[in-house]
Parts: sequence; structure tokens; C-alpha cells
Amino acid sequence: MANSSIPSILEKMTGKDKDYRYMATSDLLNELNKEGFKLDIDLELRLSNIVLQQLDDAAGDVSGLAVKCLAPLVKKIHEAQVLEMTDKLCDKLLNGKDQHRDIASIALKTIFSEVPTSSVAQSVLVSVSPKLIGGITSPAMKTDIKCECLDILCDILHKFGNLMTSDHEVLLGALLPQLSSNQASVRKKTVSCIASLASSLSDDLLAKGTTEVVRLLQNKGTKPEMTRTNIQMIGALSRAVGYRFGPHLGDTVPVLIKYCMNASENDEELREYSLQALESFLLRCPRDIVLYCNEILRLTLEYLSYDPNFTDNMEEDTDDEVHDDEEDDDSANEYTDDEDVSWKVRRAAAKCLAALIVSRPEMLSNLYDKACPKLVDRFKEREENVKMDVFNTFIELLRQTGNVTKGQIDVDKLSPRWSLKQEVPKVVKSINRQLCEKSIKTKIGAFSVLKELVVVLPDCLADHIGSLIPGIEKALCEKSSTSNLKIEALIFTRLVLASHSPAVFHPYIKAISAPVLSAVGERYYKVTAEALRVCGELVRVICPNIKVSDFDYKPYVHPIYNAIMSRLTNQDQDQEVKECAISCMGFVVSTFGDHLTAELPACLPVLVDRMGNEITRLTAVKAFAVIAASPLHLDLSCVLEHVIVELTAFLRKANRTLRQATLGTLNTLIVAYGDRIGSTAYEVIIVELSTLISESDLHMTALTLELCCTLMSDRRSGPTVGLTVRNKVLPQALALVKSSLLQGQALSALQNFFATLVYSANTSFDVLLEFLLSTAKPSPQGGGIAKQALFSIARCVAVLCLAAGDHKCSSTVKMLTDILKDDSSSNSAKQHLALLCLGEIGRRKNLSSHVHIENIVIESFQSPFEEIKSAASYALGNIAVGNLPKYLPFILNQIDNQQKKQYLLLHSLKEVIVRQSVDKAEFQDSSVEKILNLLFNHCESEEEGVRNVVAECLGKIALIKPLKLVPALKERTTSPVAFTRATVVVAVKYSIVERPEKIDSVLYPEISTFLMLIKDQDRHVRRAAVLALSTAGHNKPNLIKGLLPELLPLLYDQTVIKKELIRTVDLGPFKHTVDDGLELRKAAFECVDTLLDNCLDQLNPSSFIVPYLKSGLDDHYDVKMPCHLILSKLADKCPSAVLAVLDSLVEPLQKTVNFKPKQDAVKQEVDRNEDMIRSALRAIASLNHVSGGDCSHKFKNLMAEIAKSQSLWEKYCSIRNE
Repeated sequence: MANSSIPSILEKMTGKDKDYRYMATSDLLNELNKEGFKLDIDLELRLSNIVLQQLDDAAGDVSGLAVKCLAPLVKKIHEAQVLEMTDKLCDKLLNGKDQHRDIASIALKTIFSEVPTSSVAQSVLVSVSPKLIGGITSPAMKTDIKCECLDILCDILHKFGNLMTSDHEVLLGALLPQLSSNQASVRKKTVSCIASLASSLSDDLLAKGTTEVVRLLQNKGTKPEMTRTNIQMIGALSRAVGYRFGPHLGDTVPVLIKYCMNASENDEELREYSLQALESFLLRCPRDIVLYCNEILRLTLEYLSYDPNFTDNMEEDTDDEVHDDEEDDDSANEYTDDEDVSWKVRRAAAKCLAALIVSRPEMLSNLYDKACPKLVDRFKEREENVKMDVFNTFIELLRQTGNVTKGQIDVDKLSPRWSLKQEVPKVVKSINRQLCEKSIKTKIGAFSVLKELVVVLPDCLADHIGSLIPGIEKALCEKSSTSNLKIEALIFTRLVLASHSPAVFHPYIKAISAPVLSAVGERYYKVTAEALRVCGELVRVICPNIKVSDFDYKPYVHPIYNAIMSRLTNQDQDQEVKECAISCMGFVVSTFGDHLTAELPACLPVLVDRMGNEITRLTAVKAFAVIAASPLHLDLSCVLEHVIVELTAFLRKANRTLRQATLGTLNTLIVAYGDRIGSTAYEVIIVELSTLISESDLHMTALTLELCCTLMSDRRSGPTVGLTVRNKVLPQALALVKSSLLQGQALSALQNFFATLVYSANTSFDVLLEFLLSTAKPSPQGGGIAKQALFSIARCVAVLCLAAGDHKCSSTVKMLTDILKDDSSSNSAKQHLALLCLGEIGRRKNLSSHVHIENIVIESFQSPFEEIKSAASYALGNIAVGNLPKYLPFILNQIDNQQKKQYLLLHSLKEVIVRQSVDKAEFQDSSVEKILNLLFNHCESEEEGVRNVVAECLGKIALIKPLKLVPALKERTTSPVAFTRATVVVAVKYSIVERPEKIDSVLYPEISTFLMLIKDQDRHVRRAAVLALSTAGHNKPNLIKGLLPELLPLLYDQTVIKKELIRTVDLGPFKHTVDDGLELRKAAFECVDTLLDNCLDQLNPSSFIVPYLKSGLDDHYDVKMPCHLILSKLADKCPSAVLAVLDSLVEPLQKTVNFKPKQDAVKQEVDRNEDMIRSALRAIASLNHVSGGDCSHKFKNLMAEIAKSQSLWEKYCSIRNE
């Protein structure tokens, strides 16, 4: 049904009165924008013609509205009508009057940006593009028409380049000659147009275009402005097509470098464009640019200080400011800055150097040798914008150092951190000059550099604090300083105070504190908040240790207190300021409280008041924890009762963070001030606590149980407190002990809880033991209890026995051994728990007084149940820990004589050794000899389980006796038996632990012998070496840094599918393919994943992604998963390397997300495939974050395909929001 009001609107639109026409056009626009608007054929034709007619209206505002009408109109009319409109507009553009040309151009752009479907776009393009090409190529055409045509074509190609594949060659042929046009505007528009076209060109046509541009560049007689255009064209092509430009770098880079070096002195733009193009290559073609990196580095460093019109040899010794003034007067006549654009070259060089730093982590040491001194020297740059870029480039160098050397120490003279440390004095000297400049922007940049420096090298400014103080004072106190400058200066001050030792600052406290305290009174809230944070650090620095202080801090106590108090009492200010004032006051009171006795009665009630306010209560709760923990033991009697009541109420609140903070604060308060808080208050707290214990929040549970223990162990708590705990908390604790999730802090808090409950003597030991043992009984409806829960119960029983004293402990052990002697194998759960309990008790206490206990335990090795056997081996090992001289020989003897029980006995031995290596205990040499002989005899066992246990034992003994073991293990790397070689490498893996150990220095020179077994003939040995490399990369990257150049190619080789490791097993009716190399490939990719985290500076990602990662993405399920993780990491850490080959990675990812399991697949296969798809989508989401990914059409198409599939799109969105 056509809209009835349209005819009357159209009539008014053609009237003579321009106001009428304007109003009618406005009405039409409103109608067109309505949802249900429809037109019939005749009206459509008439409407289109009138809107086109309006475009030529003499009144500009009417024609402007008519253009706006086109946007909704194009979506409501038929294809033929759109075609007719675009034809008429093209005609107007090419042949119409000058005054109508602009509006026709805008109208065409509007239509193309709003075309509803690609099919309409396709048919419109068929008719429009030849006309636009004609407009561009016809020699008689005016320049401004050419420019309009190029402009429109650029828009069209950007949006619909893929639809015009058939025209690509014609378009390229039409556009390339325009690069040699005499009009600068035509050349400029042509560059944009070809760049838009390039992103959808095939590789052949792209090569054709590039070759043509390079040919033009190599022509000797070309005019300089043409050369500039061609260099711009190269840069624009590289930015448009990204990594696809890589193959052409061989032709282009040498030409650009040559032009840059040989350009005439006043041709700054040519140098600027060349450097910009090189910057683009570095970021977008990291793999292909490798050969030229050193040359580009030399070039950027040369042009970083390129300033032909200015000599700075006299600047070194004179005072900068005086010199500036003189220069202004002298140079006014002959030379002004406006003519000098050499700064553009310096800026381009700085940005190009930054690109080099960001994209080539492996060149870091080289950059410190060559680039760092030059950058620091260029801080004196006279053009402010360039100076900012120099600062940013230096900051990138610092960041890259931080990224690459995470977790490394700076002792190694080759490490970038060490090189940076050597440069610090020069950096500080240069930055101090910048802090004396007048420009605010310069000072902000200088503080940014200092901030990054302190983050990367936390204690590097210890010797330079004195020289930096004047710059900080100036920034905070000068009238001209802006808020941004003050904030930067304060953040830097806070970071410096936090990262250096307090004594360094003591000579300068007066100079630092005055400007900071005046900043606390600033009007702008962000400055105030930052100043308050600095005050907090200042308090810690002034008085690092309350008991002993060699610095007289008394003069500063009251000024700091008064400054903060004025902020604390002020109600109408920003929340951030309120919170900073509260936490800072907590710190001041806890540190200087003994000097503020007169002020506390005024200050503490204000803090209590802030606890009553929902916005500030969390901060106030934390502040009271700090005050209560103060060693000064301040008098809080004026507020204590009120605080306890408030805190108890907070335990009922829904806010989890608040409850956590409250538990911590209550704990601290009761430890320090229990004598002032009555038992009744305790009981109320305990009732609240009982509701907070649950397996769903173990952190909260741990805090709750700790507070319970504090309440019970307080000497002054009456008997009713114990009773309340027993009635309210104990049932919850017994329920918790059955949880399979219980571990870590919550488990140790629960053990503590049971011990304290016995000590508090309100609950008898026997009742508690009965309760605990009965929790292990399987309930009729719930079935058996989790294995993890049995371990938790056993630990609680052991702690309970030790707390109750020797007599109770012995009777419990006797009861447990009786359970084992009772030969009714039906009650296996009971025996299982008894064994675990004996192990836990035996580990903590010598059980040798119980005769033959070891034989009773070893009897259980005969049990038909696997879990009882393993519990028995655990128990035997732990009982041996309690009395090594007696039980260790027994275990060794049994291993020799009992062939059948060997595996279980080795597990017992492992328990002994692991405990000793953790507790840093020493074995007697004779027993070590015995153990080693025994272990080395079992190195070549056929059973993998036995070999693994042997390796773990060897690795853990190596931690205790490294000098004895490392040579013994090394000797066996040449053993003819493959299993022995594999076992010793796995042993080395177990000896590389996270904490520093004495083995590190012994292993360092020898580790290559073990890791080089990665090229062993046997796959088991190779896999063991890969796992050891992975562990070293994770725990001790410094051990392997020097070996990686040699190891990485060997590691990459393990990721390849090896045909000789695939065999076919004949199962009668069908054949089954077995891939023996799968585990090795999976381990190798997981190892690369680890190395990416800790050894990024040693890897060259480009050489790994293709072919190794690419083949992994198309491999077996188990290999794809780690590959997706690696791809996500690389997208985050080395985006340019990933972009360089993005097209080739799309196909395997596409295959994975579109894979459908067979119709008859079992549930497990379907679930695995779902996990696989989610994993691939995670990698795709990471790739989608990388800027520049839209250069890859294959990736764009993949994203479009995912968006079309509802199930994939839902998964993708949920992953993206994780």
C-alpha cells in the first residue's frame, strides 16, 4: 500500500517558494525513514526523478536535504531505479555544469555507501565503473572532474573491491599512468585509489602493479615530485596489503634506502616517505625484512639527528634557556623555522626505529649497543613533536626489554637489562635537562620515560634521587604546571618511593614532602588522590621499621597528619579522594600513632563514621586492619566496641570483597585487642561465621576457619565460646572435609581448626575422632566418598592425634592397625582410610614404638583393590620419613627381594625422597649409595610406571646431593639402552624446580648433554628431552638461554609428522592406524608454548609459524589444542609475524570450525569436537584483535562465515566476552 501523503509532498517539492520546497523535502525525509514505508512503481519513478531534480536546486539547504533523502530511498526502491539514478548522476558529474558537480559526487558516494545488497551493487558497478574509468583516463577531462572520479572510485573499491574482480586489470591499467600526472592532486588521489584496489587484487596483479611502480622509481630521469609520489605509493601499497607485499621487498627496500641516502638536501619529503614505507615493511612483513634490518637500523640512527640547518656543537656547555633567547633574536632575519621541514625526517626516523624495536625482540642487545646512546642523545631535540616521538621510541625500547627479560637477573653482561643499567646515568642526566625546559608537554614526556624506566628496572635510580628532586619540585610547585604534569610527576614519585630502599630517600625527605603535601590540597581530584597515594609511600619510607629508626621523622608527623585529616573530614569530594584519604590515614595512624595520642580521639571516630557509608566502608575496614596490626598497640578503646558491632554486621552482607576484608580485620583486632572484647561479642561473631563455610568459596572458608581458631585460642574466651563453635561451626567443618575440592589454604586452616578445637578442651578428642572417621563412611544414598576427601580426613586425623598428646596418639595408631589386621576385605573404604591416617601420623611422628607396624602395612600390598595398594605404599613411605634409620633399610631390602611388589615399594621410596628434598634434609652417604645402586638397576625396566618413579626419585635425590648425581646421570646419557637414556633425562626434568637450589650451578654447564638427546634415535628419549626442555623453559629459563639457537631447529623438527612412526595394526576384520609420534609432537608444541612465555627474545616466530605451526593446526586433535594456544599467544606478543602469514593459517582453522563428527559418533567424540571448535574460535578471536588483520581477505571471509552460522557465532561471542 503506497503512502498516501507522498503525492502532496511531491507537489510542494516542485513549488516555487524555496521555504515550501525545504519543508516538503524535510517531510519526505521523515516519511522515508519510517519503518513500514512502501512505494508503488509509478510513485517510485516520480519520487526518484524529483529527488534528483532537487539535487540541482538553487537553494543549497534544499539540495543538502535531498542528498540526505537518497540514503533511505536507495533501500526502498527497485534495482532498475537505482541504476537509472546512478547513470544520471554519473552523466551530471562528467558532463554537467560546474556548480552541480560537487553535489552529484556527494550523491553518488551516498548511494554507494547505502546500497542494500551486493547484487544491486554488482549491477550498478557494471554500468558506473566504465564511466568513472573514462572520467579518469580521458585526456580532455578537467583536473577537478578527474579528482572527483578518483575519490568516488576509491570509496567504491574500498567497499566492493571483491565484487569487481573482472575489472581489476582494467582498473589497474587505468590508474597506474595517473601516478605520472602533472597535477599533484590527481597523483595524491590516485595513490589512495590504487591502495584501495590493492587490498582485493590477486597476487599476480599486485606483483604487476608493484613492478610498474618500482620501474618508475628506478628511472633515472624522473622528476623529484614523481619520485615522491611513487615512494608514497609503495608505502600505501604495503599498508593496504600487509604481509602480501613481502615478496617484493627485495626490489623495493634497496631502492628506498638508496633514495633516502642520495636525496638532495632540500628534498625532506622524499626521505620522510621512504622512512614511512620502511616502517610499514617492518611492522607488516617481519619475515621478509630480516635481511635488511641492520641496514635500516643504520639509516634510522643517521636520520634521527638529521638537521642540516642547525648546528648544536655550541649547545653542549651553554645554558639552554639563555641560548634559546639569543637564537630567537639573531635568526629572525635570515632563517625561520617555517621553511625548515627536516623535523619530518627525524620524526619518521624515530617512528621507523620504534617499529624495529617492537617487531624484532631478538635484536635487543644490538639495539642497546647502537640505538640506545643515540636515542638518549636525541632527548635534546628542538622540535617538540619530534621529541615526543623520540621519548616514545625510547619507552618502546624499555617495554620490549621488560617483555623479553621477565624473570631474568641482570648479572649476565650480555643481557639487555645489564646494558640498560649501564645507560641509566646518561638517561637521568639527559632527562634532568628536559625537566628544566619551559614546555609542559616535554616535561610530561620526560616523566613518562622515567616511569617506564622504574617499572623495568625497579632499583636503578638509587644513586640519582638527589638530581631528580629539583625536577619533581618544579613540576609540582610552578604556577604554569598543568594537572596532567602534576599527576605524571606524582605517579613517578610514588613508583620511585615504592621500588627503592627507604634509606636512599632520607636525605631528601624535606624536599619531597613539602610539594607533595601542598598537592594534597589541590582542587582537581585526580591530583589530590595521586598525592595521597604518594603520602602513603612517604610514610613507609620515613619510618620503615617502627622499632628501630635511624632517621628523625618527628618533624614530618604532624604536617602529614594535618594534610590528610583535612581531606578525610571533607565530605563533598570525589570518591577516589575519600578512599585514598582513608587508607592513607590508616597507614599514618599505624606508623605514627604514638606521636598522635592527642589527635586519635578526633581521628578514629571519623574512620568509624566512614565504615557506616556504603561507598567508603570497604576502604575503612581495610584501614582498621592496618591500625590493629600496628606494633605500637594503640589505645582504640574509644571506638573498639562500635567497630566490632559494625564488622559483625558486615559478615551478613552480600558483597564478597567486603566479607573477606571484614574477616581479616576481625582476626587482626581479636589477636591484638581480645582482652577488651567480651565473650558475648565472640559468640555473635561465631554464629555469623558458621554460614560462611562452604566448598563453593574456599578462600572465604579459609579466612573464616582462621578467625574461628583465633577466637577459640584466645585465653580469655569463656567455655560458652567453645560450645558455640561445636554446635554451629563443627557440623559445617565436617561437611567441608568430605569435599573433593578441598586443598591448599582451606585444608591447612581446617587442620588447624581441629587441633585448636582439641586444645580448647571443650570437645573431647574421642568424640572428634569418631566424628571425623564417620564422615568417611559411604552414605546409603550418596555412594562412596572421593579419594581427595579421604586424604583430607587423614590429614585432619593426624593433626588431631598430635594435638591430643602421645597417649591418645598411640591408642589411635593401635586402633588403626587393628582395622588392617581384621581380614574382612569387604570393608575396603575403612582400610583405605586407616592406611592414609597411619601415613599422615607416621610422617609427623616416629611410630617405631609400635612393633612390626611396617609388616602390617606391607600386608596390604596383597589386597585385591588398587587404591588400597597405593594407599599402603603411601603409608609405608610416610612412616619411613618419621624414622629413616630404622625403616629406609627395610624398604630397600624389600625392593631387592620382592620382585612382585617392586612398583609399590618404589612409590614408598619416592615418598621418602620427595619429603627429604622438600625439607632439605640430608641422607647418610651409605644409604644414598644403596638407593642409587638400586635405582640405576631399575632404569631399564620394561614397565613405564617403574621407570617414571625411578626418574622422579633420581631427580629429587639430585636436589639433595647434586655433586654426586649430576655426573652419574651424565655418564648414563651414553648408555646403549634407550630406556636408561630416557630415564636420566626425565630425572633431570624432576630436578629443575621453581625455587633456587644448589643443583643449579652444577647443572648449568652440563644441561646441554641431556637436552641434546633431542636428536636421539629413540622417540622415547627424544620426548623425554623435549619435556625436560619445557620444564627448564618454565622454571629456570636462564639455564637454557644460551642453548636455544642450537636446540630450536631440533625442537621444531619434532613437531613434524614422521611417516616412519605411523604403523598399521591388523585387527582381523579391519585395520587400525597407530601414530607413535603423536605424543612427541604434542609435547614439542607444548614446549614451544612455554618458551614463548619466558624466552621470547631467543625465538624467531616467523620461521616457526610456517611451516611448523601451520602443519600443527591441521594435525590430530591433541596437537591442535596446544597450537591454538600458541597462535593466540603469538597474536598477542608478535602480531606482525602472525599477520605476515595470516592467509595460510585461515584454511586449517576453517576446516576445524566446520568439522562435523560422523552420524554414529559416540558422545565423547562429539564433546571433544565441541572443545576443538571452541579452542579454534578462541584463536580466531585473538587474531581478530590484531590491527591489520582486515588486509587478509581469507580471514575476512572466515569471520563473515562464522557470523552467518548461528551456532558458531553464539560460541564466538561467548568466547569473546570471557
